[in-house]
Amino acid sequence: MSASPDRRAVDPYAGALISETDRLAALIEPADPETAVPTCPGWSLRQLQRHVGRGHLWAAQMVASGATEMLDPREVAGGKPPAGGPDVAAQWLRDGATALLDAVAAAGPDAPVWTFTGPKPSAWWVRRRLHEAAVHRADVAIALGVPFEIAPELAADGVSEWLGLLAARPAGDEPPLAEGATLHLHATDDVLGVAGEWMIRSDGGRVVWEHGHGKGDAAVRGSAADLLQGVLRRIDADDDRLQVLGDPEVWRTWLSRTGF
Repeated sequence: MSASPDRRAVDPYAGALISETDRLAALIEPADPETAVPTCPGWSLRQLQRHVGRGHLWAAQMVASGATEMLDPREVAGGKPPAGGPDVAAQWLRDGATALLDAVAAAGPDAPVWTFTGPKPSAWWVRRRLHEAAVHRADVAIALGVPFEIAPELAADGVSEWLGLLAARPAGDEPPLAEGATLHLHATDDVLGVAGEWMIRSDGGRVVWEHGHGKGDAAVRGSAADLLQGVLRRIDADDDRLQVLGDPEVWRTWLSRTGF
């Protein structure tokens, strides 16, 4: 048997992808698969698990093939858990993360591949799938009524990754921020420093952001975990875990115009 590709080549996110996918699988496995997921309307835990697992395999197949166009998710090989109990489905979910890391290591982390934001190095998908798994773990935690716990550094990186996706979008008719308006996000975790502050503005209708401290038209403060859930609309705009200073309408408009 040939040796597995060296997954260390896709650090620093490889280990986190494995860990987050494992935590997600472990949370879903003992639960009723028909449990509704309120933050993903119309989905059950079974559908959420399939979505994440298929997404891992979808990214893996695009990396392995050097895709220059988006692969139809319906054409993903093995895109559904194999027959068996919850343990089989949980392992299938974990195996999807492994498949992506193996594909990136085999192709090379710098190999170009299609992404939502244009051609990018294949390792781009590791970070993307990591944060997809983390946010959907929040969905499962909410559905099951258990705490969502995540390291502040990882949650803050999730906020930055999401802002990067928004910044890559072309300008639209309804920009998230009015021209000249600014939104400041401030994570209250002591360990983060500048990595836990974001200044966001609009430039010709496109999102522009940078790490830093400053006065915005609106400022939103909370733990990195709560800010991550906030910007991805897993908790309400006026949730008590978030402190909104300045014009709250700036924050509400931002959320209403930054959907998936």
